[in-house]
Order: sequence, then C-alpha cells, then structure tokens
Amino acid sequence: MKARFAAVLAALMFSAVTVAPAAAQTRANDDRQAVAEGSSRAAAARQRRERRPAPPTPEQIMAAAQEQATLANTKCQVTEAKLLGETPAKTSVYEVACTAGPGYLIESKTPPSAMDCVLLAHSASVVRARDPAADVGSQCTLPANTDTLKVLREYAVKAGVPCTVDEAKVLGQSNDGGVMYEIGCADASGFWVKALNDNWTKTPCIQVLAEGGACAFTTAAENAAQVKQLLAGSEAAGCDVTEARLMGQNANGLFYEAKCAGADGVIARVNAENVVQQIYPCATAQRIGGGCTLTPAPAAAPAPAGGRP
Repeated sequence: MKARFAAVLAALMFSAVTVAPAAAQTRANDDRQAVAEGSSRAAAARQRRERRPAPPTPEQIMAAAQEQATLANTKCQVTEAKLLGETPAKTSVYEVACTAGPGYLIESKTPPSAMDCVLLAHSASVVRARDPAADVGSQCTLPANTDTLKVLREYAVKAGVPCTVDEAKVLGQSNDGGVMYEIGCADASGFWVKALNDNWTKTPCIQVLAEGGACAFTTAAENAAQVKQLLAGSEAAGCDVTEARLMGQNANGLFYEAKCAGADGVIARVNAENVVQQIYPCATAQRIGGGCTLTPAPAAAPAPAGGRP
C-alpha cells in the first residue's frame, strides 16, 4: 500500500514538474512576440519619420511663394508669405502680402493661379449678405491683406482721383471685363474707378447718377458743391447751388443744371477742361436738353379778360 501511494505521489510530482515549465515557456514566447511586434512598429514609425521631408523653413517658404507670384504674373514683391497647405492634387497653396496692391492666395499649379485678396473679401461679403452661415471658402488672413481700404486708396491714386479717400468698396465686374470700385472722398463728391488691362479710368459720381448708377459715398450736397466750383468766375458765380445734376453732353461740351437758393436756376455748358463756356437761365432754357427740372418752371401768366391775348 505504501509503495503504491509513493508511486502515485511521484507521478503527480512529475506531472507538476513537467506542466509548470511548459506554461512558463508559453508566456515567455508571448512576451517575446509582443516585444518583437512593438519593436517592429517602432522601427516602421521611425523609418516613416526619417523618410518624411523636414518642413520648409520660413526662408524657403518666402522664396517659393515669390517664385509662384512671379510665375502667376501678379507683379507682387512679396513681403510676407505663409504656406497654407497642400491640395489633394499635391499642389501647394500660399498666402502672400505685397509691397503694393493686393495680396494673393496662390496655388502652385502649372501655371500658378492667383486670387486677389480684395476681390475674395468682396465675394465673401456678397455671399454672407445672402446667407450669414454660408461657406465662403478660403480667405486671406495676413494683417497686411485684411486692410482693403489701404489697397483701394492706392487704386484711387492710380486712377487720378483728386481727393482724400475716406471710403471705398468693390462694385464688381463691368461688361467689358474690367473691375469697378467706388471711391468716397472726404467732403467732396466721389468717383467710380475702373481697372482694365492695367489701365485706370474714373467717372465722377454726378455722371454716374446721370447714367443711372448710384454712389453710396457721395451726397447731393457734395454734388452741388462740385457744380458750385464749376460756376466760379462765370456770370452765375453768385448762384448758391443747393442741387445739381449732369444733363448730358454733345460736341460743344457738358451741360449741368444748378438750382440756386432764392434765385432762378441755370444751365451751364462747360468744356473738356471744366471751364464754363455759356450760362442759360432756366427761365429761357426750355430747349436745352429738355430744360430745367430742379428749378420749378415759372407759373403761366393769367389769360386776359375776354379770353384773348
């Protein structure tokens, strides 16, 4: 009996000795596999980092942005640039500020495309006016590019606007492909200016009104003051102009009507140099461009008794 018990105990002890090391070996193998997999992942990540190019330096971004601005024919001398990112087509997008004129968003396509920051801001304002929650797309954010009034003042100078600009805005594209802007002047009538193929033209607001347009930055009093200046030195210099309008023009010049405070109004014909050539009192100017409309026509004389003149 004792011999049989000893044999069973020995068998159990053997089983325990042989099973325990097998379980430990399995855990050790699992640990080595996990370590190996972790090392492999770390190595792969390290290789990816090593293969990934270093981000460009500010100097490299500036040089690349200037190259793209030049290729896009923007005439921009870049003063500041930032890399906004990469498109799905693997092109780079930059925002640049320039020494003069507008900044741009430039995409490094072939050839590069450049979007004017002033026009982008105008488009965004139009879209937001219709839907304040609308997505307006990429916009310029460099401080130099958000001061659109500064750029529009530069445009006014290019167009020969003779005033201190206090307000300005983009109007949109004209029928001939030019871009129109309204310029407001401090204490004077303003202008519409147009850029077309690097050429600038200006149209006084009093003419804009005569052609059916509108000027948000020019008042009726400012237009009256403009015509008052035209009348200086003429026989109508004493007219205290309270209202004025441009009637039109022909081969002889431009025709303005002026309403005078406490006196009969006049029509003035001026030449291309804005010098008055002739004054027509409203009382006798019915045949000049349809006559005066700002000054009430004199009342008709009562018919004599008997119904005969």
